[in-house]
Amino acid sequence: MIHPYVYLASQSPRRRELLSQLGVSFELLLADDDEDAEALEAVLPGETPDDYVQRVCALKAEAALRRRERRALPEAPILTSDTTVCLGGAILGKPDDADHATRMLTALSGMTHRVLTAVTVVSTFGAHHALSVSEVTFRPMDEDEIARYVASGEPVGKAGAYGIQGRAAEFVQRIAGSYSGIMGLPLFETAALLRQARLRF
Repeated sequence: MIHPYVYLASQSPRRRELLSQLGVSFELLLADDDEDAEALEAVLPGETPDDYVQRVCALKAEAALRRRERRALPEAPILTSDTTVCLGGAILGKPDDADHATRMLTALSGMTHRVLTAVTVVSTFGAHHALSVSEVTFRPMDEDEIARYVASGEPVGKAGAYGIQGRAAEFVQRIAGSYSGIMGLPLFETAALLRQARLRF
């Protein structure tokens, strides 16, 4: 069976933009109010960033599949994605507040960090997974620059307290890997998974 659209189980407007860039038709399959989406993102003791991001992405897919079944929605592939930033072995998730964002960005200043984005597509053809790994080098940033960026509000809700597609681009000295993966949905890997799920786009 060839599917005309995919369910996107993500709140991220960036992922919507990137899927649209591929020409993929999608419908949102967002969590119910009583679902504890944050609990899925808890880090297990001793878990590596690579294992963490892939596990969370797969859990999101399982939750979305149950959601689709509960709502008795038509059969179609489900796409989930999860992005994490890591410096050394430390996972930098979404900042709790402005102070937390400032600490994260101060740690990233003048350093090279990794951005890991996992993608899962679940369909009648099974569950397929991919992991995009990129390296991002920030130039050194002073306290005033970081304070202005944090005050812009852009770090809120973003892994590592920054969005490469926004004002933080001025801090990025070089990247090695997938720009769309750093944004939150690696298009090369995503397109390959969607083809495996027999999606027409």
